[in-house]
Amino acid sequence: MNLQLITLELLVGALGLLVLLADLFLPARNKAPLGYAAAAGLLVVLAWSFAGFGAGADYAFGGMYVLDPLALFFKRFFLVAAFLVLLISIEFSDRLSAGHGEYYSITLFALLGMLFAASANHFALLFVSLELITVSFYVLVGFQRTRLLSLEAGVKYLIIGALSTGFTVFGIALVFGTTGSMEFPAVMKAAGSLVENRMLQIGTLFVLVGLGFKIAAVPVQIWAPDVYQGAPTPTTAWLAIGSKAAGFVLLLRVLFSAMPDLTVHWANLLIWISAATILYGNLCAIPQRNIKRLLGYSSIAHAGYLLMGISALSAEGQSAVLYYLSGYLFTVLAAFAVICVVLRHVDGDDVSAFAGLSQRSPLLAAGMAFSMVSLAGIPPLAGFTGKFLLIKAVLAEGEANTGYYCLAFTAIAGVVMSIYYYFGVVRAIYTSENTADTGAIGISIPTRGLLLLCMVGILLIGVYPQPLLEAAQAAVAGLAR
Repeated sequence: MNLQLITLELLVGALGLLVLLADLFLPARNKAPLGYAAAAGLLVVLAWSFAGFGAGADYAFGGMYVLDPLALFFKRFFLVAAFLVLLISIEFSDRLSAGHGEYYSITLFALLGMLFAASANHFALLFVSLELITVSFYVLVGFQRTRLLSLEAGVKYLIIGALSTGFTVFGIALVFGTTGSMEFPAVMKAAGSLVENRMLQIGTLFVLVGLGFKIAAVPVQIWAPDVYQGAPTPTTAWLAIGSKAAGFVLLLRVLFSAMPDLTVHWANLLIWISAATILYGNLCAIPQRNIKRLLGYSSIAHAGYLLMGISALSAEGQSAVLYYLSGYLFTVLAAFAVICVVLRHVDGDDVSAFAGLSQRSPLLAAGMAFSMVSLAGIPPLAGFTGKFLLIKAVLAEGEANTGYYCLAFTAIAGVVMSIYYYFGVVRAIYTSENTADTGAIGISIPTRGLLLLCMVGILLIGVYPQPLLEAAQAAVAGLAR
């Protein structure tokens, strides 16, 4: 039955509704149990994802929905990410004046959209899942409505998100008008003989613009720094990993399941977009002093690195994307967990706020340092192995297209540039003194566990990549190349 295939989505949707209803009956001063209940529920759903699903591909709703190894990989990825984001949200909850239950439930509804995105096999489901994610983030970004920065971030995200939605819808309409179908296998079959059709090319390009907004890739990246700075910290973390990963799974589906013949002819375009995104993100991050804004530009650069795997047009590149995202999950969530705790004790969110953190909390200092070093791509952490695999995949295609060599050089240059601003944060943590406040920073048990889990994940994925890499290779085995 169709309902059996969407068990994970049904469970997450039910959990979101239960949290929303339970919020009505809990006293206003005690909403923390809602967050813990939601996080515990996600652990149950994650455990369920490892049972009852076959190794092949199953289809539901007339072929619109597919449950295959790629979908399962990303569903588990999103569940782990949402669990960790909820723990950060609990730490942040006392800075929300109201609406704690709504915040947790909307986070779950965004997760629901991501789960559907992982299984999209039809442009209609692609659009609906994208809108469920985006509309949820409209609310989450502007949730602190008493803060001007949060409202400004929400409005900017709304305007640019609406514009990207228009591109996506118009692109889907052109693809449907050209191929006569919106189902990916049927589009692939029809598009094989329409590679030179301008309407199909324009339609596909418009869809890619809409997806490019989700991953913050050039030229639709301008929203990221402002939104990252203004949004509540848990929302920024959820945007940085959940929304970006959803964009990449849909990119993989569109480019390699729906339009593989057209994608082959767009290798140079993908190379240019990847290189421009890497350079833009790294160059703009160098002068930044606001830590969340710095990570916003950093997120753009990492979208560029991930696009390297897409542009390689190979199974090696596709599996490298999945591997890199997995390491990025633990890396970026560790950073935002530390930011969430530290900003409670300081005024502003400048990099100088982390001065002397090693004396105030060795665990927070170690967690932030692990994150920055991994993001910079220093061995033996996950960021280094991920970048190595992406560059290796690009270089493997260099004989066929010398543009790949240029892209690899650009990526290496980006890594060198990023060392400056990432290690600026590490330098502040371990060598600068905080003259304003030298008191110890307390850490709750859930946040302590989250940081330790992320640090172990960053190190383990880096030094022992084989199990995750094999899982990534199995997940992309069914994609066209």
